[in-house]
Amino acid sequence: MDSRPIDATDLRRHILDSFEGTTTMENAGDLFFIYDPDGDIPPERTFPYVTIVTGDNYDSVSRLDEPGAYRLNIGLTKATYTSLFGAPPTERDEHGVLSTGYDHAARDQVVPHPIYAGQYWVSVVNPTQSTMDTIRPMLAEAYEFAARKHNNKRAKRTG
Repeated sequence: MDSRPIDATDLRRHILDSFEGTTTMENAGDLFFIYDPDGDIPPERTFPYVTIVTGDNYDSVSRLDEPGAYRLNIGLTKATYTSLFGAPPTERDEHGVLSTGYDHAARDQVVPHPIYAGQYWVSVVNPTQSTMDTIRPMLAEAYEFAARKHNNKRAKRTG
């Protein structure tokens, strides 16, 4: 097991180098990876397939206020998500966090996303090199799913 941490900058580079047609949007240090091969999707119509969140701007359940902490979030297909975690959760606590039964602050563990598990998203806080074997196919699936949705929408528009 290679427990060397993956730097968020290196992970960003890996995603951009590995998945053609991917662009990024940044907000408050967080990165949103979007499949936009032609660079023509208006900002209000973009939707990420992967994000890297570096702070507690959206929720504090992952304790991203600790030095060097970040959370990788990946949008999966329903089939993959349910094969890993079963049916997505529907109950939320008073802060809007889904009741998944997982510790969202645990480091280097793929878990249901604390807010978007219902949309088949997973997350991992501070992944290490050894976790990349699990994450790589998830990133590829998220990318392929985003590309397929993009291409289907384009085909419908061009008729």
